[in-house]
Amino acid sequence: MGVLYLASLLLGITCMLLLDHRFRLFFWRDAKAAAIVTAVGVLFLLGWDLAGIGLGIFLRGEGTIATGLLLAPELPIEEPVFLLFLVLCTMVLYTGARRLLDLIPAKRHENERERENV
Repeated sequence: MGVLYLASLLLGITCMLLLDHRFRLFFWRDAKAAAIVTAVGVLFLLGWDLAGIGLGIFLRGEGTIATGLLLAPELPIEEPVFLLFLVLCTMVLYTGARRLLDLIPAKRHENERERENV
């Protein structure tokens, strides 16, 4: 039971990467830029967490599904994995939404052309 949360996060990351691969949204569109964005995002959020831990705002909750392994006081090993999942999920959703929104004017333009031809 102690690895359930970590395993769920890794499964979520795998699903995000499969979705990314299928639609070529983020890593499979531009791997170098995606790696930089992911690294900067994870490091920024990890710094945010460390600042919150240092100020006594963020505390680690006890749970039976967590490993209990700590990278630093109040920083479980699951946290950087969660931050990686969060950045990947955000970027896949952002690039997917952007792609869908880019299709709307083209579709509207096609409909206008069809009406003109009738």
